[in-house]
Amino acid sequence: MKKMQSFIAVVSIALGMTMLTGCKDKDSDAPLVGADLVVYGKIFTSEDNRVVEAFAVKDGKYVYVGDKSGAEAFVEKGKTEVVDYTGKGLVMPGCGNGHAHYSMGFALQSIGTIVSTEESVESFLTKIVPDAVKKAKDKGMKTVFGFGYNALEFEKNMPTRQQLDAICSDIPVYFADEGAHSGIFNTIALVNASIMKADGTVLKTEISGVEIEMGADGTPTGFLKEQAQTYVRSFLDNDNLFTVDIAKENLVRIQEHLLAEGYTMYLDGWTTYFFNDNFYKAAQQMDEAGDMKFVIGTTYEIDSWMDVDAMLTKAANAKKYASTRVKTNWIKLFMDGIVETGTGFVEPLYPDGHQGVANWSEEELTDITRKANEKGITMHVHVMGNKGVTRLVNAYINGGKDEMRNTLVHVYYVSEPDYQRMAQHNIYVTAGLSWHHFTDKMQASLPDMVPAGMDVRGYPLKSFFDNGVNMSSHNDYPALGGGPDDPFGAIEIAVTGDYYAEVGKPWWTEDCLTREQAITALTINVAKQMFIENERGSIKEGKYADFLLVTKDVLTCPVTEIHKAKPAATYFEGKKVFSM
Repeated sequence: MKKMQSFIAVVSIALGMTMLTGCKDKDSDAPLVGADLVVYGKIFTSEDNRVVEAFAVKDGKYVYVGDKSGAEAFVEKGKTEVVDYTGKGLVMPGCGNGHAHYSMGFALQSIGTIVSTEESVESFLTKIVPDAVKKAKDKGMKTVFGFGYNALEFEKNMPTRQQLDAICSDIPVYFADEGAHSGIFNTIALVNASIMKADGTVLKTEISGVEIEMGADGTPTGFLKEQAQTYVRSFLDNDNLFTVDIAKENLVRIQEHLLAEGYTMYLDGWTTYFFNDNFYKAAQQMDEAGDMKFVIGTTYEIDSWMDVDAMLTKAANAKKYASTRVKTNWIKLFMDGIVETGTGFVEPLYPDGHQGVANWSEEELTDITRKANEKGITMHVHVMGNKGVTRLVNAYINGGKDEMRNTLVHVYYVSEPDYQRMAQHNIYVTAGLSWHHFTDKMQASLPDMVPAGMDVRGYPLKSFFDNGVNMSSHNDYPALGGGPDDPFGAIEIAVTGDYYAEVGKPWWTEDCLTREQAITALTINVAKQMFIENERGSIKEGKYADFLLVTKDVLTCPVTEIHKAKPAATYFEGKKVFSM
């Protein structure tokens, strides 16, 4: 009797294991365990460039990844949805964006005025600013806010605070350039920030090492760069400009935008742009309501003029907003500016002999890294020039913890020894695939703008892969550098070094990526950057089923047609959340 009971127990266990694996009964076409969804097609998994034929999804996660015959065992007639995408394009993981400013970009569309980079100074003063003032006052707003002017063109004839005063003098006026690295203010904005008095008395000539530009009359012109302009912006009516309700409205629009382009995760590079926690609150509330269909990472901005310890405490406290799809463990700093505009921190020097703008000393960065990592916060730092990269890598090594995946953002140029140091200490990079281009006119002007050797060899890509550095992709929306926002346009640029919408020579083709590398940078490498690679970023059993049905096979189609690919459908956690 005991032997019989033991035999029954063994058989029961074996049957249970069979059910879990989804195998069919020999005498029946019905599976013992059915999937909610089965997909067939050419599937790039982002797992070591593996391509498979099928996968099955149950309760929002992959339960099988492999060949078609294996997936068929999970099909339960009348219950399992089957999508046969064979021969129609490529199936791939949902894409990620390692650094973008969707919170800022969409907010500016709703509360401010977007300026085209093609706008002239004359039309800016005669049409754009007057219209923006009317829009603001009609809405009862106490600030005129704008974004997007072409910094390189405007600096040839930069509008002054006096010219803005002639249009609006009773409430602050602020316009940022297309990269958010400089800004134009009217007089009352400078007075509110104690830069000057209304009578013209100068109170400050620099902010955190950044000089305030003075006019021929010895007073501020109203044009400020880098940390000086963020300081003045902090005195605007930010809480009324960006409320929780406005943040929620923007999140809905951001989600629609992301899913339509094939993004299912992104790290927001400036979540406290309006110097409050309202975007954090809105994201948490949206997720708790069950309305979040992507994963968002958030960063707490710390500028060099701020009380660092107080801001680190605020950043740590922001973890209370974390939820299933809201990740909150980053701080954002600006190490320097932009190499092309002369504010990236470089060596050798620029053609005119200056070195750029360094917002932080190495000692300060090391101290911040140590304190942040001890609080479980990862560094996420904008850095362009090679001198800035070296300083930041030193700080990460000397003050940080390798397991925290401290990250360099953008990166225009890297000195060769720093690649290996980054790999050895698990330092991450998020770089702009869509920045890997320039027009002929811009390329021709680079030698006069940047240090020797940093012209067309500016933005590395393949070098990171070659040296074992985890490189994720970003597009820095809305500061796109003229590049596309969608992942497939970015893939084409990263593979060819050429932007299909421009007339220009290919850009540093020796450092272009393979198609597989470009997809990897957009998928699993973003997930690693966001600490969610065990949950998302590739098509693997046990992970959430975030994936795309792409209209083209971007692994084999003509390279000049990659940018024409679109998501036919975007799935998040096994559910279709967008379709063409």
